[in-house]
Parts: sequence; C-alpha cells; structure tokens
Amino acid sequence: MSAYGPLCTQFYDADKTYADAAEVAWYAARLPPNDLVLEVMSGSGRLLIPLLDRDVEVHGCDASAAMLASCEARLDGMGYQTSLFRQDATTLDLPFRYAAAFIASGSFQLLVDPIGARAALERIRAHLIAPAVLLLDLFIPAEAEHPPADPLVETRTATLPDRTRITHRSASIVDVARRRIDTTTRYEKRSGPMILAREDETLALTWYSEDEIAALLTAAGFGAVAIESSPGPLSATGPEGERRFAVRADG
Repeated sequence: MSAYGPLCTQFYDADKTYADAAEVAWYAARLPPNDLVLEVMSGSGRLLIPLLDRDVEVHGCDASAAMLASCEARLDGMGYQTSLFRQDATTLDLPFRYAAAFIASGSFQLLVDPIGARAALERIRAHLIAPAVLLLDLFIPAEAEHPPADPLVETRTATLPDRTRITHRSASIVDVARRRIDTTTRYEKRSGPMILAREDETLALTWYSEDEIAALLTAAGFGAVAIESSPGPLSATGPEGERRFAVRADG
C-alpha cells in the first residue's frame, strides 16, 4: 500500500475533519472507563482527539508518517499530549498494554492480505489485558452486490485554511470474486490555476461478512464475538447502499 502521504493527509483533514458526536459517544460508551486504550490505524486524530476531549485515555498508532505528524500538530495546537507510534498493525510491538483497542471507519479492511489481517489481530490481542476488548467498525461496499462493469471514477475538492485547494481524482476497480477494490488516486494542490504539488496513491481494500470476521477473530485467539450496530452513518447503512456493522471481541 502506497498511501496516506502529505497531500492525502491534508485533503483528509480538510474533507473529514473530526468524528461527529454520535460516533465519539458510541466508542466512549463501549471503551472501559478509566483504563488505557489504543486506536490502531489512528490516522491524523479524527477520532482520537475527540475521545481525548471526552477524557478517554487513548494512544494512537499508524503506519503513515504524514498522518502522525498531522495528529501531533493538532494535539500541540490544542494543548493535548498522548503517545503516538509509527508502526504497522501487522507487526505491532508497543511498550504498553491496553484494556481495549479499536480500529475505526473500516480501516482494518485496508489489510487485504488474509495472513496480514490475522497477524494484525494476533498482535493487537498480544497487547491487551483484562477486560481485553477489541472494537472494529466495518462495511460491505455497495459494489459487492452490484459490481460495476467499468472503473469507478470520482473527483472531489477540499479547500484548505490558506484557501489553496486539493483535488482528489480516483479510479477504482472492483473484483467481487477476490473481494477486493483497487484504487489509484492523484492529489493535486492548486493556488488558482497553478499546480503547487502532486501526489499519486495506490491502495486496496477488502470486506468481510459478519460470520467471516467472527471466524477470523476466533482464529486469532479472541473469545466471544458479538455483532453490533455501526457507529458510522445511519447505523446499519452507509452512503449509496454501503452496509455497515461493528464487531466487539473479547480477548
């Protein structure tokens, strides 16, 4: 995966800003109170920082240097401090142990290799102590039911605080048989007609049914697995037919 560089991070921060109150409340209600927790694949703090606002003691880890730098800058700007680690979820090795961990917004699905996905779950479990809760927010894309014949092309623009603009143009190829969506994206930062910077990105994602993710969690050593409503848009159904659900696993 070649993704989440500086321009992607700037676009992401302008486009998504912070998690809304309902999503933050969903996690705050399910994370053990007064215990240290970990957000894996935490990005630039979209959810981590609002949880700190709720007095949740949370650390973050992510593989993207640009995302972590943005998160650190946001924390500094708000006078907050917490531990951030640049690590891949599949080889996670942190100096702390946590009462709970979570991966938000379908980010777990960026681990398209099943061996890597299981390794990530095993590494997360190795960092958990009682009550050892893991929360995953997942989705099944609408394209899984209605695969397009041609690549899906999307263009979006975000305006930054300095009034420069970043355009995001992506093309996605859906392979339902392999449960995989491969996306190539170009980011262009402009001031008026002038291109200031350009960045290309490639990433892939996969998806799981409820039974499949439960089986994967069990294979990784987790105990009881429960399916819950998603903290994402409209609880069970996301944009344009996307189906969302959450999973709670106990270590």
